[in-house]
Amino acid sequence: MNADLAIALTMRALEISILVSAPMLLFGLLVGLAVSIFQAVTQIQEMTLTFIPKIIAIVAAIAIFFPWMLATVLDYTIALISNINVYVGK
Repeated sequence: MNADLAIALTMRALEISILVSAPMLLFGLLVGLAVSIFQAVTQIQEMTLTFIPKIIAIVAAIAIFFPWMLATVLDYTIALISNINVYVGK
């Protein structure tokens, strides 16, 4: 295994992790923005008001996107394991 291959594998692993975590982060961001706008409009400044909607949104995102996330990670893992002879160089 040379340095270029190690860098390529690390880059692909980082891309997969960003891709898989994006739906939860976006759902949390959108709900947080909506709750912040609601707080600004109603002048309710309760700090704990944002946590429950964000948690519910993230759990919903996991429930919705879990099959896709699992398939993405499994495809990467299967490709990595099936090419292990190429990576090691034997």
